[in-house]
Amino acid sequence: MHSAELKSFYMVARLGSVTQAAKKLGLSQPTVTTQIRNLEAQYGVELFYRGGRRLSLSDDGARLLPMVQKLLQQEADIEFFLRNSGQFQGNLRIAATAPYYVLDVVQRFRERLPQMQITLEIGNSQQVIEALEEYRVDLAASSQLEQDARFTRMVLGQDPLVLAVHHSHPLAHHERLPASALSGQCLLMRETGSTTRQLTEQMLQEAGVTGTNMLEIGSRESIREAVLRNIGISVIARHEVPDNPALRVIALDDAPLIPEYLYCLRERRQARLPSAFLAIAREFSAP
Repeated sequence: MHSAELKSFYMVARLGSVTQAAKKLGLSQPTVTTQIRNLEAQYGVELFYRGGRRLSLSDDGARLLPMVQKLLQQEADIEFFLRNSGQFQGNLRIAATAPYYVLDVVQRFRERLPQMQITLEIGNSQQVIEALEEYRVDLAASSQLEQDARFTRMVLGQDPLVLAVHHSHPLAHHERLPASALSGQCLLMRETGSTTRQLTEQMLQEAGVTGTNMLEIGSRESIREAVLRNIGISVIARHEVPDNPALRVIALDDAPLIPEYLYCLRERRQARLPSAFLAIAREFSAP
């Protein structure tokens, strides 16, 4: 069966864009386009209506989509089963928005099961939840609250949002500030999809803050480097601020707490490796 072509079809159908599908699949745009056209040519079907920049599913494409989705899920289930079947080996895949909480659990997991392999990928809240939904990882640690009944959820920890500034910044001598003090400042923000950004924007809106000069930077590491260069200031979780003499940490009045949740697909929570990791996480987060 044409597994690669069907994956490309599924992703384009889901995202409505060859460009976005290629990015998600790690392929070039021409490769995705060729795979879909080959599928259409071989079976004499039209899977998409092509008009403008966005593709829309044809009637045949709409009927095919749920069958392909079921096939890809079965493929993921088989791969998951095989990885979890060996008595003395296995590979646990984790996605996380930040390493701080989950790495403590990873350390304990490795101490107890040193023969197990772990892969950890970092992304924003939206990306790691998508990876879990698409069966690309077994567990996801995210600051985003998901109420989806498909997931089990536990709290790994939580920290308040604080303001990180360079020691020479005019605000650096304060120990605590209201959110209104951020008006007119150059504010370094994460990309859309980041829970930190969502909470920051909500806090600023509630404080009636306007006139901020926002600079979007796609990773917390890059934001920290920008603060160290005094390019701007940033609202960030307290545990994410490094111990550096060039930085000052300022508490914010009524700052929201940013939690870190550990998610697993409910249907897979009893599997050997996810179950073992969840058990250790419960020990770690227990008061």
